[in-house]
Amino acid sequence: MGQKYSTIGLIGLAVMGKNLAFNMADKGFSVSVYNRSFDKTKDALAEYTSESFRGFEKLEDFVLSLESPRKIMLMVKAGEAVDQTIALLLPLLSPGDLIIDGGNSHFKDTQRRTKALEEKGLLFLGTGVSGGEEGARFGPAIMVGGSETAYSLVENIFSAISAKYIGQDGKSEDCCGYLGSDGAGHFVKMVHNGIEYADMQLIAEAYSLLKEDFSNEALSQIFAEWNEGELESYLIDITKDIFKKKDAETGAHLVDLILDRAGQKGTGKWTGQISLDLASPIQSITTAVYERFMSARKDERIRAASLYKGQAENGCESNFAASQKSDAEKKALVEEVRRALYASKICAYAQGFSMLLDASREENWNLDFAQIAKIFRGGCIIRARFLTELAKEFDAKADLENILLSPLFSATIKTYEKDWRSVVSKAILQGRSLPAFSSALSYFDSYTTKNLPTNLLQAMRDYFGAHSYERIDKEGFFHTNWGE
Repeated sequence: MGQKYSTIGLIGLAVMGKNLAFNMADKGFSVSVYNRSFDKTKDALAEYTSESFRGFEKLEDFVLSLESPRKIMLMVKAGEAVDQTIALLLPLLSPGDLIIDGGNSHFKDTQRRTKALEEKGLLFLGTGVSGGEEGARFGPAIMVGGSETAYSLVENIFSAISAKYIGQDGKSEDCCGYLGSDGAGHFVKMVHNGIEYADMQLIAEAYSLLKEDFSNEALSQIFAEWNEGELESYLIDITKDIFKKKDAETGAHLVDLILDRAGQKGTGKWTGQISLDLASPIQSITTAVYERFMSARKDERIRAASLYKGQAENGCESNFAASQKSDAEKKALVEEVRRALYASKICAYAQGFSMLLDASREENWNLDFAQIAKIFRGGCIIRARFLTELAKEFDAKADLENILLSPLFSATIKTYEKDWRSVVSKAILQGRSLPAFSSALSYFDSYTTKNLPTNLLQAMRDYFGAHSYERIDKEGFFHTNWGE
């Protein structure tokens, strides 16, 4: 006979939900599952056969199968589906029961739901889960927001199922943690996804700079070598595999057959929208989102390319053309692009963590940025060697306002800056699209400029709108009748 009560319940058996439930069962927890379509529940039960893994056709039976206080994790589509599921659960729950939203919900929705459920005596956690299908099954990164009381009910479960980071000393650390109240977990997950957009766009642009000079096999080797150094990351690692994959039908490299029209699920867009509310400059992240929008305009781009083809290169000698490079020059180019990629990556993370700081101050979350960097080291899509160094910088200075001010990263930027500028300037002269590299460099240049030309902007605002301005030689705000 099976166990009477399950430790935790999970609703939503799409790819992420199903694999999280399997992960929990693997770690010794008894799990009840429910899906609106019972066929998916039956499929999951057929795939994972264990007395401690139980599926239910009726929501009422599912809820009754859980030990008290009940712990129910929702892995349903963000938005209206979450509210609908909560509404169905409410009549079946008791005070002290816990609902966990593990989807990519907007943090403002999480704040609203937390307040509404707490008024009914229920607990709520907004939990970011990163790592895709593999991460969910074998160890995701988990970012939790809500009350500490609520987290205490599932801390042992999340700790058990999360990814593990193994340090040089052999010590294992959980890639999960409690980050702050109400929407903190979902906000951090959203910024994680924004950084992911920028990271992916930067890698794609590095590829665009190298693909004319190197075969896909050579590119795979280049990325494999990069993955042995400071660029080591999940995204670099999978990119090396992508270059090797052949299409079974044609025998051609699959990457060359894929249409250059990118999709998205919305969290990157949210990051950009909320950055405006917080007045957080995140140029590289928003640029990466805009490039996905641009990629969708395939037909327009084809017409525009036909109209303007070669215009930017008129009278210019291509610095990237394969026929003009010796082996030594190609080797130099690879290193130049690698350095530019890493410098741009630093700036993308600088923007993301600066936005986290702005939100932490705005929402009184008191985020621990070293902890966040450590959670990102395993399980999630942006896991990388870089994050270990980032965590060290925040451990050394918890109130670090921007990682560009840290000794380690400022030294790297100073070393790589010349190559970074070389890559961007050559691309601009040739009319090559390099938006993420360029925006990262522009961010760096603006952030490190003591006197920006916005004094003139302020004068114009005062001229046409009497908005006033501050002066460098005395305190206060001033207005001038500029036309007199």
